[in-house]
Parts: sequence; structure tokens; C-alpha cells
Amino acid sequence: MATYGRGAAPVSRDNGAMSDAPLSFATAQVQAGFTAGAAENTAVPPIYQSNAFQFGSLSEARDLFALRREGNIYSRAANPTVLVFEQRVTALEDGVAAAAVGSGQAAVALALLALAQQGEHIVAARQLYGGTIDLLQETFADWGIEVTFVDQDDTQAWRDAVRPTTRALFAESVTNPIAQVLDAHAVAAIAHEAGVPLVLDNTVATPYLHRAKDLGADIVVHSATKFLGGHGTSLGGVIVDLGTFDFGADAPRWPQLTEPYRRVAGGSLLERFGAKGSPYIALVKTKYIHDLGPSLSAFNAFQLLQGLETLDLRVARHSASALEVARFLDQHAAVARVHHPGLESSPWHAQAQKYLPRGAASVFSFDLHQTGDPAGDFARVEAFIDRLRVVRLVANIGDARSLVAHPSSMTHSHMTPAQLAESGIGSTTIRLSIGLEDPADIVADLRASLDQV
Repeated sequence: MATYGRGAAPVSRDNGAMSDAPLSFATAQVQAGFTAGAAENTAVPPIYQSNAFQFGSLSEARDLFALRREGNIYSRAANPTVLVFEQRVTALEDGVAAAAVGSGQAAVALALLALAQQGEHIVAARQLYGGTIDLLQETFADWGIEVTFVDQDDTQAWRDAVRPTTRALFAESVTNPIAQVLDAHAVAAIAHEAGVPLVLDNTVATPYLHRAKDLGADIVVHSATKFLGGHGTSLGGVIVDLGTFDFGADAPRWPQLTEPYRRVAGGSLLERFGAKGSPYIALVKTKYIHDLGPSLSAFNAFQLLQGLETLDLRVARHSASALEVARFLDQHAAVARVHHPGLESSPWHAQAQKYLPRGAASVFSFDLHQTGDPAGDFARVEAFIDRLRVVRLVANIGDARSLVAHPSSMTHSHMTPAQLAESGIGSTTIRLSIGLEDPADIVADLRASLDQV
């Protein structure tokens, strides 16, 4: 377990040879050539591919387990390569601490589980990714946590849904797949009036396009699988405490942070980490990651770090190309509607200009014309997708490659017809995630298929 607030270097010590006598073959094949804690002057973060870490003494081990000092214990809870990734995302979001996990779904689950206990309540936007809807309406219900879904554009609905047991408001800054832009200032104000944090999924927007902390968010989650990594090779997720919510202002509401922490003697997590670091991230790591085990591997953290180094360059290209594609689609006769907030016709264009000054996100959707024949409409969508050659049919977004999906039969297929309609997803809605290819090639591919619709 490394730091639960700021950071800690790997434990440094000389492992000490038992004697100068040559090691036997069996011992040498296990131990020769390596000294635990020896530092190398690498120019890039190395992969600390180790399940566990060697302690200098039992006294040191006891202090680490008791959280009296910072350091590494076991990679399920923390790993030095993962720590670099956490600190880098923390810096990009201007937060105070982060917890990396094995997927974006794990990030959403743990971020909210650390806030809402059995018998408590969350208010969430109904325009969420389908997998998130599944998590909140089914698995959270199994755990005794109730979730009320509201239209994210209806500020009064957010306010009316708040209860004394509410512990968080949750939404996506830019939705998947319709690319609705949340009025983050307004929803943050409602959350803070209710005395709870606003948790934002900033996956589609990224910290480059959307400055969540400046807009009132308190906690941010990412599916790092998407734009943070950017190459479609490594799953990961991350939870960032932006340091803006005061859990001590209403201590009885947050006993998990303000009452003595049963696992480690010495007071509450707020007392131990409130002045420096994050009691909230300490809880996520020492309880939920520790107990449930959705750990990010050192290798995947290394891969995600490579992606982070080019995030602004990639996202700028994604965004510019997506707007070019959206403008093309908006003029094509086979297209009924384009859901892209960069278009002047979008209901969320003004909010995109306000909240996304560096450009709109590159994940968006468009609708083919409906005929009233569901089977025929699906056949037309299927034929359109099957004719594409540059844009690939993949259940992912934020990849270097341009990707297409049919939400109602793929990513959002578990939702009811009413839920799909409330989310703006129709039978002919097609999602695009525009990649890094030449936008002229993407447009030509889409045109060649649309011309036959």
C-alpha cells in the first residue's frame, strides 16, 4: 500500500547477503543479481512487475500496515508504476489524490460505494452509458442503495430528487452516445446545496477539454481504457478527489470518514488524511480496492502512461476531425439528425461553447431516417455498418481508430424502450468515435455507405 494522500517512493534497503560464500544453484536462480530497493536512473517510469515488496524490518512492515508511514506492501492495493499514473491524472485534473483501478466500470462503482452505504441514495442522470445504468439500477439495488434517475437537463428534477439520505449526484460531463453536455455549474450548485458531492464521469470529455474542478465537480472518474490510454490496448479506470468537498462540514453524514476507522487504530480517516492528502481516496484504497480487488496492473499502468503523454495532441485531433465528420453528416440526405454539440443546431451548442472551449468531444451519434418498420430500419442500419471499411465495428470509444456501434442493440441493449427513448437513443441511432485517421478518409467511407442507404 503506497500513499493514500500524496505519494511514496519504493522502499529502499540493502537486502544484505547472508555471507560472502557462493550461493547454491537453487538459491542463486531465485536471488542472484538483484537487490531490493536499488534505484536505477531510468528516464521513464519503469514497470514494477512485482506482486509484493520487501520490508527492511518487521518494525517497518508494522508501520506500513498501520498507515503510520508511506510505502509499498502489496500490488493489489498499490504499486509504484500505478502510483505514477495516479499522480499524473491527479495533476491533469488539478486534484489532491487518485485511486487507479482495473476498469472504468470499477472506477464508477467504487467512487459511489465509498459515498453511499446500504439504505442511502444517489441521484443520477438517466443519460448514462448503458453499463453504468446496469450497475446503478440493478447491482446497487441488490446492495440496498437506491438510485433515482433524472433528465440531466432538468435542474428542477435534480433538486426534487434529493432526499435526506442522498449521498451523491452523478452524471457524465459529456454523455455517451448522444454527446449531451451537462450544465455542470447548475448541477454542482444543487449538489452543494444538498451537502453532497458532485461526481462526474469525465471519460468522453477528458481533462483536456473539460475542467471539471473549475466547473464545480468534487470527484471525477475516468475509464482510462478510452482517451487517457488512447490506443485500445489496456483496460483501466481512475477516481480523482478534486479536494473541493468538505466531508467534515457535516460529520454525521459521513461516518466512514469521520468516525474512528476500525481497520487501523489512531482515529478517523479525516483526522489522519484531512490536512494532507485525501481521506476519501484512503477509504477507496484501504477498503474497497483492498477488499474487492479490482486492481490496475503495473503493465497496464505503464501502457496508460504512454497514452497520457500525448493526450492533448490526440484529443485536439479527435475533436477537430469529429466536427468535420459531423458537418458532413449534417448535410447528407440519408441522415435525419446529428447529435454533436459542436453544430450550431445542437440543443447543447451553447453549453459546449461554455464548458468545452478547446473543442467538443469526438464521441457522438447520428440517426438514419426511420420508416416505421423496425425490422427494415435495423436491416438498413446493419447494411450501412457492414459496408464501412475505414470505420470499424468495435464496442469501444477513445481509440486511435475510428469506431462505430449501434447502441440500442449493443452498448445500451439492456435498457427498456422507455429508457432508450428518454436517453435520445432510437432504433436507427448510430454511434461514432472518431479516431486519428485522415478525416477525408473517414468522410469518404461514411459517404460511400450512406449513399446506398
